[in-house]
Amino acid sequence: MSLTRPLLRLSPETAAKFRRFRRIRRGWWSLLALVSFSVLSLMAELLVNGRPLVVHYQGQWIYPTYGAIYTGREFGFEYDYEVKYADLKTRFAAAGQGDWMILPPVPYGPNDNCYEGQTFKPRPPDTAHWFGTDQLNRDILARLLYGYRSALLFSVGYVGLTYLIGVSLGCAMAYFGGKFDLVGQRLLEIWSLVPFLFVVIILRSVIPPTPGWDLLELLGIVAMFSWVGISYYMRSTTYREKAREYVAAAQVLGAGAGRIVFVHILPNTLATLVTFIPFTVAAAISSLTALDFLGFGLPPPTPSWGELLHQGTGNLNAPWIVSAAFTALSVTLILVTFVGEAIREAFDPKRHTIYQ
Repeated sequence: MSLTRPLLRLSPETAAKFRRFRRIRRGWWSLLALVSFSVLSLMAELLVNGRPLVVHYQGQWIYPTYGAIYTGREFGFEYDYEVKYADLKTRFAAAGQGDWMILPPVPYGPNDNCYEGQTFKPRPPDTAHWFGTDQLNRDILARLLYGYRSALLFSVGYVGLTYLIGVSLGCAMAYFGGKFDLVGQRLLEIWSLVPFLFVVIILRSVIPPTPGWDLLELLGIVAMFSWVGISYYMRSTTYREKAREYVAAAQVLGAGAGRIVFVHILPNTLATLVTFIPFTVAAAISSLTALDFLGFGLPPPTPSWGELLHQGTGNLNAPWIVSAAFTALSVTLILVTFVGEAIREAFDPKRHTIYQ
C-alpha cells in the first residue's frame, strides 16, 4: 500500500470536464500553442537577445545574458558603456587567439539599433531580420516576442486583480445583504459610469511612469475599473447558492462568514468562473494594445504590439510593420477565443450532466 497521496485530487465531475475539453481538438491545440508561445516569451533572452549566451575571453567564462553588464573597456575597447558584442565577435575572429562567443539564434535585442551609424528608416525583411526592422532600426521579431511577454504578464495580473476584487466584493454583498448590499450596488452603479478611457488617459498623463514599475502601474489603473462586471455576476450567483441547504448546514455547525463564502459557496461557482477567464485575457490584451497604440500605455522604448501598430499607421510605405503586429495580435486573440469556446462547451452543465 502506497503511503503517498496526490497533491491535487480532482473530483470525478471535474476530471470528466477536463477530458471533454481535451476531446475538443481546436481548443486543446490552441491551448498548447498559447502555452508554447508563453514559454518562448519567458525565455526570450536565450532566443532573441543582443547579448551572447556565453563568452570565452582570455581563459575566462562569462555569461552576460542574465548577469552583470560588461563595459567595452573590460574587453579592450576605449569606452565605458556596455560592450557591443557584435563588434567584440568581429574582433575575436580577427585576432584568432581562441576567444569566442555563442549568440542567440536572433542576435538582436528589442531596443538594439541594428544599423548603427546609418539612417533611421524601416527596412524590409531579409535573412538577418526575418520580419524586417521598424523606423528606429530595431528588429521587429524581437519586439514582437518581448511585446507578447508584456501582454502575457499584463493579462495574468489583470485576471488576478479583477477576479480578486470582483469576486470578494460580489460575494460579500450577496452574503451579508441588507444595507451593505444596497450601498454596494449604488457604489457599483456610480463606479461603472466612470469613463474608463478618459480616466486612464488623465492618470497616465498626471502620474509619470516609474522605471521598472510601469507595467504594474498601468495594470493597477486598468484593473481599478474592470472588476464591476464580475462582481455583479458573483453577487447573483452567491444569492442563489446562499439559499441552498449546505450553507444552512454550515451555519448550524458554526462556520463563519469567510469560511462559508470561500470554502463552501465559491467552489460551487468556479466552474462558471473558469469559462470567463479566456475572454478576460482577450480583453486585457486588447486593452493594453489599444492604450499602447494611443500612447497612454507602456512608456517607450518598452516593446509592445500597440506601439508597432502605431508605427505601422505612420509608415504605410513599410507594410511589414503593421502586418507583423496585426498578425501576431489576431492569431493570439483567435487562439484565446478558441480556448474559451472549448472551455465553455466542456463546462456547460446544460450539455453535460452527471445524471446522463
